[in-house]
Amino acid sequence: MQQMTDMKKEQAMTPILRQAFRPMFLFGAVFSIIAMALWGLALAGVIRLNPYANIMFWHQHEMLFGFVAAIIVGFLLTAVQNWTGRRATHGKTLLVLSLVWLAGRLLMLFGGGLPAWLVVAVDLLFLPLAAVLFARIVVMAGNNRNLFFVPVLVLLTLANVVMHAGVQLGQFAWIQYGSHSAVLVITLIMAIVSGRVLPMFTANGTQTPKVAPLLWLDRTALGSLWLLVVLHLFLLTGYLPGWFMAALFGLSAVATAWRLLRVKFWITGRVPLLWSLHAAVAFIPLGLALFALRYAGFAISQSAAVHSLTAGAMGVMILSMMARVSLGHTGRMLKPKTIMSVAFVLIIGAALIRVLAGWAIPGATMGWYLYATAGWVIAYSLYVIVYTPILVKPREDGRPG
Repeated sequence: MQQMTDMKKEQAMTPILRQAFRPMFLFGAVFSIIAMALWGLALAGVIRLNPYANIMFWHQHEMLFGFVAAIIVGFLLTAVQNWTGRRATHGKTLLVLSLVWLAGRLLMLFGGGLPAWLVVAVDLLFLPLAAVLFARIVVMAGNNRNLFFVPVLVLLTLANVVMHAGVQLGQFAWIQYGSHSAVLVITLIMAIVSGRVLPMFTANGTQTPKVAPLLWLDRTALGSLWLLVVLHLFLLTGYLPGWFMAALFGLSAVATAWRLLRVKFWITGRVPLLWSLHAAVAFIPLGLALFALRYAGFAISQSAAVHSLTAGAMGVMILSMMARVSLGHTGRMLKPKTIMSVAFVLIIGAALIRVLAGWAIPGATMGWYLYATAGWVIAYSLYVIVYTPILVKPREDGRPG
């Protein structure tokens, strides 16, 4: 591995700009707290917001392209250094990237009276800029295996473009298409990444033998998810019978659930960074199963199925992975403070409430949605309180990053 940095320059650099996970995790978590708090207050009728487009679009868009996108970029621009041995985005370049992200969030929130082209242009800049920075490192290192993530960022950018086009042209169906495309692409990535790391994390964390993968099961789980993504992206789902889509979603749900069960979640009870991650992955087959039931004709709302993948899988997985990566990449032991177990329980509970409340207790749906919002805000606030000192200070072992 080549010498990646000059130690004098490293020590002179503001710690939060030494690795992409530092500002992206911290700013993303803080933003999610603000965004969810504002959403909850707006739902309760306490405040009125005038964001770009409307409040519903703002919530839907910003949780994906504001919050989740920040965490994805922070993870990728950190992991690429381990994958390639080359110094990843840092310093002034990372500062510019962070400011572009921040400008997008401010314009989306306060841009109700601004020219639409300005809001859209700034918001669309973040992911392509991150893709260029990521691709440059991978290409220079000849690490073509991980170029796979570049088209993923491009697909997410196109989904964002479609959502904005839907606003400007008054096409609600386009907004939903762009949003659901992003959700399915991110779900596929979560399934791929969790399938790779969860067996290793579980084995290392519990000091047990690593569960060997079943090739046919992995191919079934990921292949069915790939097919669902392709059918959706090419607008083919409307041409297929409901029973076929129900069967495909059902197959994907069973395969992803089976793959998760083989990793033995029941041995992770004493390791918060493991049981929280297992719980996050469990929301993927739950969401797929809800889609299957919906296509089969059951009274399952699309919102419940989507929120299993967003509030559930994404919300829980992000909190769990941020807690882990923030420790590991700052030279600390993978043992979070006890209070983080409370945060994990709160975010899991918030996701379950959001997914199940409308079906289980329809007469009090709005109240339970507000409970779910409060659970999210408290859970991510605990992360910010515990991890801000870690993210803004140098590594404990004195190494760069």
